[in-house]
Amino acid sequence: MLRIVLGVIAGFIAWLIVWVGIEKILSAIWPAFGVHQKAFEEAIKNGGEFSPNSTMLLTHIVIGSILAVGSGSLAALIAGENARAPLVVGCLLLAMGLLKAYMSWPYVPIWYHVIFTAILLPMAIMGGKLITTT
Repeated sequence: MLRIVLGVIAGFIAWLIVWVGIEKILSAIWPAFGVHQKAFEEAIKNGGEFSPNSTMLLTHIVIGSILAVGSGSLAALIAGENARAPLVVGCLLLAMGLLKAYMSWPYVPIWYHVIFTAILLPMAIMGGKLITTT
């Protein structure tokens, strides 16, 4: 049981750390991404105008998918089982995705909220299934 809890914690924290790191790296090497992120953050903080860029939104969806698979895999690897830990990580990611959708609802299109939030749980489960446990 302890391994499952540690796997869940590690998978979730890894997702968060890598997400922030990738956003920082992309902002540094892809100036348009950085400008988009800065404008989004300002709109969230101050309630200002924001014009989402579909390329940037799709980039977030791809990154979120890949990281959810990775976090599910990490959780399964640490937990020593590939069912419960990735499921719980996926549920935590889903809760975080719903919170993000709530906070950013007026600023991005509904298709982004639906896709980004809907992929987190199944991708984490899929990541867990990639790990063979004995």
